[in-house]
Amino acid sequence: MTAAADLILKIFRRAEWDAFRAAGATLGAPIDRADGYIHFSTPGQVAETAARHFADESDLVLLACDARALGPSLRWEPSRGGALFPHLYRPLTTADVIWDKALPLGRTGHIFPEGLL
Repeated sequence: MTAAADLILKIFRRAEWDAFRAAGATLGAPIDRADGYIHFSTPGQVAETAARHFADESDLVLLACDARALGPSLRWEPSRGGALFPHLYRPLTTADVIWDKALPLGRTGHIFPEGLL
């Protein structure tokens, strides 16, 4: 079982998630490919990530991965406000994904799985 402290999260649009599942691996969303790494968030960061980058999008999928299992290709680097964010410098595979859940948009923002935030 993955400890909550080791959990990192990735938001995909449904079409990106479907393509990822079909291929078995991904270099991420267009922003990830442009930046050269896959952007992740911690549970404490993900709500702001959703609000900033996916504010009006409703057909999203939230993925969870075990940071420890991603090995040395996962780096913690300063980003928004100097906070350290997890960045993956290799393709993400479906084997890396612990769980996936729909991330619907409610009246006041995205609705995250109970107990995650």
